Amino acid sequence: MANYNFYAMLSRMKYINRWGLMNNTREENIGEHSLDVAIFAHALVCIANKRFGENLNAERAALMGLFHDASEIITGDMPTPIKYFDPAIKEAYKNIEHLSEQKLLSMLPEDLRDDYAPLVDSQLGDEKLHRYVKAADKLSALCKCREELKMGNVEFLKAERSTLQALEQIDLPALKVFMEEFLPSFGLTLDELD
Repeated sequence: MANYNFYAMLSRMKYINRWGLMNNTREENIGEHSLDVAIFAHALVCIANKRFGENLNAERAALMGLFHDASEIITGDMPTPIKYFDPAIKEAYKNIEHLSEQKLLSMLPEDLRDDYAPLVDSQLGDEKLHRYVKAADKLSALCKCREELKMGNVEFLKAERSTLQALEQIDLPALKVFMEEFLPSFGLTLDELD
């Protein structure tokens, strides 16, 4: 009987920390980050469907969010300043990322690969939903930056500014709604949330 490692590898997301070059008051791993991205992607698509007449699959967006960084189990989380420093580095990293995605998919039995390929392989999947997942990924980063700033960690000041600028450049009405109606509450204390 064959033994497949796909799910065991996914369970290792908790060991891959993000923000490796930054001094963190609290470490964040890609498992935690992926959950945030899934929740935010689902929310953005629900907003787009209800308020802007879209007809998109929010559950699919959440699944895409859960798997969006799965390749980092193999590659690790490359810091943004390095990943985007030079076009050649960016292109090389995209290749490594794709090879890692293929490696993960090879850890599944043949009959399940088609179910996971659009979730794991960044070159496949729903392009329209991908925009929402990308926005959710940035929202998660912004929340992390603001959480660190709230703890007095000015190390995240520049990252917060550049992430906010990037979010403001994304042309998704649902994102604007989320940022106006839901993002402010992330700065509240537990007592203020009730």
